[in-house]
Amino acid sequence: MKKALLILASAAMLAPAQAKSPDPGKGERELARELEGRVAGEPVDCIDLHRVRSSRIIDRTAIVYDAGRTIYVNRPRSGEHSLRDWDTMVVKPFGNRLCRVDTVQMYSPGSHMLGGIVFLGDFVPYKRVERASR
Repeated sequence: MKKALLILASAAMLAPAQAKSPDPGKGERELARELEGRVAGEPVDCIDLHRVRSSRIIDRTAIVYDAGRTIYVNRPRSGEHSLRDWDTMVVKPFGNRLCRVDTVQMYSPGSHMLGGIVFLGDFVPYKRVERASR
């Protein structure tokens, strides 16, 4: 009887966590807001890290690299489910460029445990649309 109660109590504790599944469209909506007023350029294989001012994770969707007038969006080839906006990215590039062959390791800030590995894809540059002067 005690075992049955213990199993039921454990199942009840897990149920709320499973019920809170992530919104599958959240990341796409967030990325769309980030790209408002910008136009995509031709994808590139690598970006120069010395030009990157900051980077930001779009939950389970992409990584955005801010390089001033241009932002680069990287939609991973694999592992995008490991992209969580509260996690820490660790990258070990070869040289001063980040390329589509590089990987990003995701770590949980509380436990410092590896949360997953992300395999980068192409970097798509986005620039603001210039308004015509009248």
